Amino acid sequence: MSSINTNIAANSALQALTATQKEMVQTQNRISTGYRVSSAQDNAAYWSIATTMRSDNGALSAVKDALGLGSATADVAYTGVNNGIKLLDQIKQKLVAAREPGVDRTKIQSDITALQNQLQSTADSASFSGQNWLKIDSTAGTDITKAIVSSFSRDSSNTVTVGTISFNLYTAATGDTTALYDTNATASARAGLLDKQQTAASGATFTVAALDIHALTDSAADLGDLDSYISAVDGVISKMTAAATSLGSVKSRIDLQKSFVSDLMSTVDTGVSQLVDADMNEESTKLQALQTKQSLGVQSLSIANQSSQSILKL
Repeated sequence: MSSINTNIAANSALQALTATQKEMVQTQNRISTGYRVSSAQDNAAYWSIATTMRSDNGALSAVKDALGLGSATADVAYTGVNNGIKLLDQIKQKLVAAREPGVDRTKIQSDITALQNQLQSTADSASFSGQNWLKIDSTAGTDITKAIVSSFSRDSSNTVTVGTISFNLYTAATGDTTALYDTNATASARAGLLDKQQTAASGATFTVAALDIHALTDSAADLGDLDSYISAVDGVISKMTAAATSLGSVKSRIDLQKSFVSDLMSTVDTGVSQLVDADMNEESTKLQALQTKQSLGVQSLSIANQSSQSILKL
């Protein structure tokens, strides 16, 4: 039946053309953005997951930066300790040379003082971004620990956890430390490897950082004190070697974690991509098909509109 009120063929053609144009808009949007799911209305579940994972990846990027900072700080401290060991080796050699009767210990002390000053300068300079692991302050009488942000995780209940790698600079209970100097105002309470008070054979107290041999003679008592100095320096070298080993271990652990975080970020990016990214080959092919379909729809609508003109001939 032909009707001047309703052109059924034209309505059908118009509906088909409208649907085609809607699909074209969607396909063109996917091609222009590169996303199959670019908003919540495309797929609420996938969009929510992708948004959360992108946010978590941003947090992982911050973790990676923190690990880089921690690695650099540990590396600077290790370099400082390693250089300190070399300087102490020279001080030990000077003390052994001073053990020889008749030597000018005043001149030897001048060399030792220069080395002691260089040790202090090394500890002062071993700082990165305001962090110096070779100097502590034990005044509070509590453990001194450095924590480096190392991980960010989210469990099934959406509880977020930030993990850390800890490095202990000072243990209050035992007095053990990896630091070279302690800024504690009470000299006798200082715990630094170089400024910790020790007792010589004569009963006098001294520190490796400030030992002085210029007044020593060849008497048995003075030579006994000199032997105490040599023994003390050798003991500090052993402790500094252990400290360097600990710093090397924590740096290695930090670097391994940094590599893992980088791999994890890449994996998360891949997972998010699989959820929301558009297949550009598929979408481009689909667009060409829709363009053809649109052209046919326009022609179909034109033919349907023209059919009503035949009524005028009647």
